[in-house]
Amino acid sequence: MELHDSVIVITGASSGIGAATARAANRAGARLVLAARREDRVRDLAAQLGRAVAVRCDVTDQTQVDALVGAALEEYGRIDVLVNNAGQGLQATTEEIGLDDFRALLELNLVAPLALTQAVLPTMRRQRTGSIVNVSSGTTFADVPGTGAYVASKIALERLSAIARNELEGTGITVSTMIPFATSTEFLSSIRAGREAAEEMTAGAVFDSPEQVADAIVELIRSGAPRADLVPAAYGGTR
Repeated sequence: MELHDSVIVITGASSGIGAATARAANRAGARLVLAARREDRVRDLAAQLGRAVAVRCDVTDQTQVDALVGAALEEYGRIDVLVNNAGQGLQATTEEIGLDDFRALLELNLVAPLALTQAVLPTMRRQRTGSIVNVSSGTTFADVPGTGAYVASKIALERLSAIARNELEGTGITVSTMIPFATSTEFLSSIRAGREAAEEMTAGAVFDSPEQVADAIVELIRSGAPRADLVPAAYGGTR
């Protein structure tokens, strides 16, 4: 898909990969709808970029999801791309996972992308074109102790994406999965539980920049490929 003049909705756009993707898409000439709970941040980013609107949105709230899609259509009259980037981590052994934490994680990392996908599909079907990119995680490539809850949410998102892609074959709509590796964002500081354990696990790791992931997402939108990853070959990726 050509990004110039396309309308791209990005969730979790207030920082990290989401904000970097907004900047990369802006450079490509896209029109943007930036969604996040931290409204002040997305408003500042939208003002910096131009050709962008900011919408406060908790993606786990169906009413706010519907309002986000409505705001995009009111502003631009179409939605060409959805980047489901909003998400959160959780670090705990299987024995110690708090069930309420796990339910909340699934709501954000898995149910919310589905809700957003369902919300934009009627418009994309009418347009007979569209791109949906779901952001997963390189942790799905390994069985690292303490990552079970987070990996389960992201593995499920990957399978949901692949099946949706097959279901939408021939409609002009593609569903793709982006799999970053360790990335320098606010992920660890916003982790739902187990921050100290997560920081200990990643100590000494070399992190990619959000801009590297953003460039890969933009290329994935352009190509419409099923998936892309930034995982080193030593860990089973293609990098």
